[in-house]
Amino acid sequence: MATIAGWVPAQDARRRRVEVIRTFPHERDAYTQGLLWSEGELFESTGREGESTLRRLDPETGEVRQRIAIPDQYFGEGLALVDDRLIMLTWRAERAFVFDRESLAELETYRYRGEGWGLCLDDDRLVMSDGTDLLTFRDPVTFEPIGERRVQLEGRPLSRLNELECVAGDVYANVWEEDFIVRINLDTGQVTDYIDAEGLLSGDDLLGAEVLNGIAFDPDAETFYLTGKWWPKMFEVRFVEQ
Repeated sequence: MATIAGWVPAQDARRRRVEVIRTFPHERDAYTQGLLWSEGELFESTGREGESTLRRLDPETGEVRQRIAIPDQYFGEGLALVDDRLIMLTWRAERAFVFDRESLAELETYRYRGEGWGLCLDDDRLVMSDGTDLLTFRDPVTFEPIGERRVQLEGRPLSRLNELECVAGDVYANVWEEDFIVRINLDTGQVTDYIDAEGLLSGDDLLGAEVLNGIAFDPDAETFYLTGKWWPKMFEVRFVEQ
């Protein structure tokens, strides 16, 4: 099991693993930051100065149906959908760009303080990570902070929370540079599930690939989509008992 420096999760955190249902291509030039599912499509934000993009993907083939470039000075980060607006964070520029879901036309810009990592919509609030153990709740219309929650695993702060996916009142999070995903109870901040995602890539697929990052949930199929930075593949999966 993948752990942080030999740290084994507490017994009250359910141990799960990834069961792969389907594998399909993923563009190797995508330094994946955010991933989400909406109405039979995947939307992906990618990062790095001069290379950041927002993309619309075909989840059956992995084909990029549409893409727009983000201005070169910005490092794209997490992505969330609020009604028909896509909100994309930037890493250190303290700006979030808002795009129309259908056209990907830019609509407006939000300002915030600190770093932007992951973002997802939990009912009537946004949940945002900044690379620490802190999750900030934000108003989905004004983007103003409206609350926060510290995250703990085994009674200790769990930092480097990255890409987020909100599902039924909980949030699933990538942990930067780790091959596991955590499920977090937003009421308590406690990790309830520790999901081992090690070994999704192997052989030549590992060449040039960086870390696991990107979680999207399809509520109809009740499956997740996972990928990583510069990964040549994406995976449709379920999280099952270890």
